[in-house]
Amino acid sequence: MSGNRSPSRYGIWPELAPRLSAAGWLEEGRVTEAAVPLLRAVRAGPDPEGALERIATALDRDEQVAARTLTDTEFGLALVALAGASKVLGQRIAAEPGILPGPHDDTPPPPELAAPEADELQAIRRYVRAALLQVAVRDLMMFDDLRAVGHHLARLADRAATLALDSAHRTARTLPEYADLPDIPIGVIAMGKWGGLELNYSSDIDVLFVHDVPPEVDPTRAAAYARRVSTAFMATLSQVTADGAAYRVDADLRPEGRSGPLSRTVESYRSYYERWANTWEFQALIKARPAAGDISLGESFIAAVEPFVYPETLDSSAVREVREMKGRIEDRAAQQGIDETEIKRGIGGIRDVEFAVQLLQLVHGRFDEHLRSANTLETLRTLAEAGYVRRSDAEDMATAYVWLRTLEHRIQLVDLRQTHMLPDLQSERERLAKAMGYRDRAGANALSSFEKDLVTHRSVVRTIHERLFYRPLLEAFAASPTISLTPAGADRQLTALGFRDVEGARRAAGDLTAGLSRRSKLMQQTLPLLLEWLSRTPDPDLGLEQLRILVTTTEDNTPLVAVLRDDPVAAERLCVLLGSSRVAGRYIDRIPRFLPELGDDDRIGRPIDRSTAIRAAVDYAMLRPTYPRRLNALRRYVRSAQLRILARDLLDLTDARSIARELADVADGAVSAALEIARAELPEDPGPPPFAIIAMGKWGGRELGYPSDLDVLFAYRVPDGSHSPAARAAADELARSFSAALGKVTEEGIAYKVDAGLRPEGKDGPLARTLEGYLQYYERWAEVWEHQALTRARWVAGDREIGEAFVASAGTFAFPDPLTPEAIREIRKMKARIEAERIPPGEDPDFHFKLGKGGLVDVEFIAQLLQMRYGAQLPPMRASATLDVITAAAEARLVTGSEAAHLTDAYLFCTRLRNRLYLQTGRDIGSLPTDPAELSRLALLLGETGGSVGSLRETYMKKTRRARRIFESRFYED
Repeated sequence: MSGNRSPSRYGIWPELAPRLSAAGWLEEGRVTEAAVPLLRAVRAGPDPEGALERIATALDRDEQVAARTLTDTEFGLALVALAGASKVLGQRIAAEPGILPGPHDDTPPPPELAAPEADELQAIRRYVRAALLQVAVRDLMMFDDLRAVGHHLARLADRAATLALDSAHRTARTLPEYADLPDIPIGVIAMGKWGGLELNYSSDIDVLFVHDVPPEVDPTRAAAYARRVSTAFMATLSQVTADGAAYRVDADLRPEGRSGPLSRTVESYRSYYERWANTWEFQALIKARPAAGDISLGESFIAAVEPFVYPETLDSSAVREVREMKGRIEDRAAQQGIDETEIKRGIGGIRDVEFAVQLLQLVHGRFDEHLRSANTLETLRTLAEAGYVRRSDAEDMATAYVWLRTLEHRIQLVDLRQTHMLPDLQSERERLAKAMGYRDRAGANALSSFEKDLVTHRSVVRTIHERLFYRPLLEAFAASPTISLTPAGADRQLTALGFRDVEGARRAAGDLTAGLSRRSKLMQQTLPLLLEWLSRTPDPDLGLEQLRILVTTTEDNTPLVAVLRDDPVAAERLCVLLGSSRVAGRYIDRIPRFLPELGDDDRIGRPIDRSTAIRAAVDYAMLRPTYPRRLNALRRYVRSAQLRILARDLLDLTDARSIARELADVADGAVSAALEIARAELPEDPGPPPFAIIAMGKWGGRELGYPSDLDVLFAYRVPDGSHSPAARAAADELARSFSAALGKVTEEGIAYKVDAGLRPEGKDGPLARTLEGYLQYYERWAEVWEHQALTRARWVAGDREIGEAFVASAGTFAFPDPLTPEAIREIRKMKARIEAERIPPGEDPDFHFKLGKGGLVDVEFIAQLLQMRYGAQLPPMRASATLDVITAAAEARLVTGSEAAHLTDAYLFCTRLRNRLYLQTGRDIGSLPTDPAELSRLALLLGETGGSVGSLRETYMKKTRRARRIFESRFYED
């Protein structure tokens, strides 16, 4: 057995052996039995070599310490723990072994201060150092958990603050100007982690000072005294002496920051917070706690500021501002390249937990006083107990938070520096892993186990953070069985869920749950979950009202009941649609059979192609026996197809270009069906002549939007080639009947508004013309803009031969060889007139995505000018779709690849803006809304984090300005 105690086995090098022998750790060249567990701990722990050197130095200098390590194993392990985990504390023990505490030693009492100032500074620093050692010993030996460690460190700071404040008062009283001054109460308010009783080893202590003014004292004189004491307080703790500093003191959280007075009265604080404070200042006050000085004054301060932290009505911008601030913190971390290596601000770091918890406190703490704790872990537990957060989420986040904060402590203990960075060197990471308690084992060393847990904990934190922080409410708040819309709690919960019209929401909730029907009972069970899902949408109030209409007015509730009972995916998606879009609510209300499809990715995600759309529309309409029923069936088909498209759109299952093509394909199908309906209503003998429908504008380019009209031309042919008035009348009648089949208002509304205004002579000309009539007009009388419109001509329905002949002939005018300078000037003049005259009053020209600079019309005009100039020589430039033309122009090197990419990006962005705004409001609007609430909802609908209006505007300006620069360069070049 003697070989098991060989010094080399425990990493003891020859030069060290005599020193350990003198201390009794070695005897006759072997490790003594009492030293075995100590040396094993050294060998397995962090920095074995450095720890042994620091331990040996301490043992050299103090025989009593050396003897106690062998008789009191826990005391010896305390020395081992400090020496291995902290270079600074280990060196302090090595220099002054007598200050080493055992884990169960009494806490050192605060010193009695009445000494000269220099002696007071030294006494405070030595007291803090001694108490800090005991906290570290109990922490490293795992006698205290993270919460206890943070509590002990914060209370130590409280005691030091009390000593410093007393010293500052005494010092101020020695000055002649304050010798006769009555007592001026001053309170020290702990902020940040100090206030939350969760202090680090090397934290700044964030502080606010509050003072009172006795009736007989001039307020200016009291303020000067408070400033003097506050300044002295900070110097007493933070001044660097031979013993270092006790704490770094930071008073920058005070009103007006460094520009503001160090101390204020309660009333002054109240006035500032009422008028000038930003959201982040209220968030910071969550952590406020009276720590030293006049505690009753501090409690008065807390009572005064609490209504600002937890107001009855929370400004809608507050949540967004908290999210934006967190986003800026993350952006800075990413810019500095530390988002992966810093455990505080990095992804899945400590700030993720704290910001999520504090945001929930700001929202829910207004109505639930139990959530007003300054301590993160305590608040997490309360959130779970009260049902605001799913218990598993709270437990997982708390576990990860404790692990990350413990890691933060271990990082800071090394050199007692305020750092949150993971070390770069593998050896330093291995030391950190062992300081965290990881050990080498068969199949996994300490470092690999540590790295695996680091990834796991950060991933857990980030996942839950995103679920809590970037949604209006927690997933488990409504789902918890303890949460229900009881009369007493309805207002509180609805407000917490983000509903603006709480009274209206309460009425809607009452309508949904009233009665004893199966539907009512189901709604009573599912409404909390539905409300939580609605709370994540851009407009929860709209969503709840549309849900109420859907549930209470739909005659057949069977599909809805089945979805709510059996398909949570479909139910959640239903809430997304209802809370995002008035159009969706209007459509879903009439198509209940659509609901089950929402939960089926294969069905809802399947795009609609043109041939299927034509066949389905014609069959769906023509199976009905009468004209009115055919019209209604056609409208139902269009609405059903558009609903599936907009569902994929709002659920982010498709992209803007695909949406435009699908909408055009659905229109093609509806047009084919409408033509069949119209033909069936006309006499068979003699019947209309051969007839073709030509799509123009966005429909012709297969770039249709939800609110788009169908721009159309009608062409026909007289079989014998004559100009028969009867044939012309029959063709016009067919065109009118076709337009009515789509645009006539029935009980199902309309299918599409048909616009034939692009025809020759406009509204004064005949609805339909022969191919020869069109060619004659375009050759003799047409203006340049009419030739330009032909770039988008596309045959859609009716006689294919006529349609294809029209498109081919139109190319002669749309793509002349060459395009004359006069025509180019006319196109440019027309574009200038559009910019100057066509933006409607009340719409913002700077953010007009249709007609404004860099918007849709800019891109369309540059594409059409390029294809009119070069289409004759370059067939790919004759495409009817704007973006296809831009792509062809890049391939032909008429624009650069970068220019094409930026034009495409702007066009798709503006297209998506137009579509989403229409879906949101049910109105065709050409510019960003000026109403902030509506704009914020649009930002949310577009995926801007937190509904950031600023971010949306910034993105808009960035994309459209680039497009405008390209437009001005290419559109006006010769």
